[in-house]
Amino acid sequence: MKKIIAFAASLALCLPAAAGDRMDELLDTLRATHGFPGISVAWVGADGDVQTRAAGLAYPETGAPMTPESRTLAASIGKSFVAASALALQAEGRLSLDAPLSDWLGSRDWFTRLPNGDGLTLRHLLTHTGGLPDHVDLPAFQGLFMSLGPDDPAPPPEALIALILDAEPLFPVGEGWAYSDTGYLVAGLAIEAAAGQPWTEVARGRFLVPLGLNDTEPSDSRMLNRLAAGLTTIAGPEMRTLDPEGRAIFHPGLEGAGGGFVTTAADLAVWGRLLWSGRAMEAPYLDEMLRGVETETPGRTYGLAVVIDRTSTEGEVRGHGGWIPGYVGSLRYYPARDLAIAIQINSDVGMMGPEGAFDRIERAVANAILGLPK
Repeated sequence: MKKIIAFAASLALCLPAAAGDRMDELLDTLRATHGFPGISVAWVGADGDVQTRAAGLAYPETGAPMTPESRTLAASIGKSFVAASALALQAEGRLSLDAPLSDWLGSRDWFTRLPNGDGLTLRHLLTHTGGLPDHVDLPAFQGLFMSLGPDDPAPPPEALIALILDAEPLFPVGEGWAYSDTGYLVAGLAIEAAAGQPWTEVARGRFLVPLGLNDTEPSDSRMLNRLAAGLTTIAGPEMRTLDPEGRAIFHPGLEGAGGGFVTTAADLAVWGRLLWSGRAMEAPYLDEMLRGVETETPGRTYGLAVVIDRTSTEGEVRGHGGWIPGYVGSLRYYPARDLAIAIQINSDVGMMGPEGAFDRIERAVANAILGLPK
């Protein structure tokens, strides 16, 4: 940590001075235009100062405002903690990203039925190059999701992995790219086997506690303190993701190692800057994390739970987005400015897909902070 602090203090790039002033008005305008309940934004630059802004409502039924202390589900942004945990264990000599996955999971009775199981490594899973189908896309998962009652526990990861067993792989291992939450569930089990403890504890002990990410914790309960109520149409009509007592109507633990954290925008911004600048742990890891593979989008590669975008006018941008019913977010790091920006919105209605509003919202917020034209 001393090296991290000293390195940060040695840099002198500053954020645009007027970014905070512009942000309040911008967030109100974006809410009026796109109709989402609330938004939280945080950014941190080379001086290490975390700037936060929030607008709208965390609990529309009660009128409680969205504040910088409000939390949302990180969704797939949380994959970054899974990949970082694997890299930490590799640095400790507990595992190798390129060893056969069977070294840790080969004795499981389902392993021989895993698509491409014999050739898989952790690197394949973490870069989405294993050819595994994604259980989230399957009708069987959607039926399971809708069938869980208010007192039912989250299914264990093996129950979700079982949904793709015996399926044809999407492509031979290492010869394509296809996003797979299932691959991350498998990776989480391998990390646990190598570490001898839950993957969430690996992340907690090596990152959450040492880096002071005190508002970030595993989303493994229906009751999560300060979780903003999300708005979703996952079950048809618009509905809140929390009941009147503040319990999640679906179990966030379904996310597992596919994301699996509740957090604030401020914690995410701090995490993104440290992680994607190479300062999240003492051992060198950044080159390994950024060794990307081609995706379906020209100019974008995917490393270990990080999208490396080389199409931006700001130069290379590193980051990840996230969606889970009721919540969308993004975390981006701009190496040329040593600047990270995190955005959280407590609604997924009209947000995702080619016609969704989130890309436009993200661009407007980033341009305001970066001092770029609207």
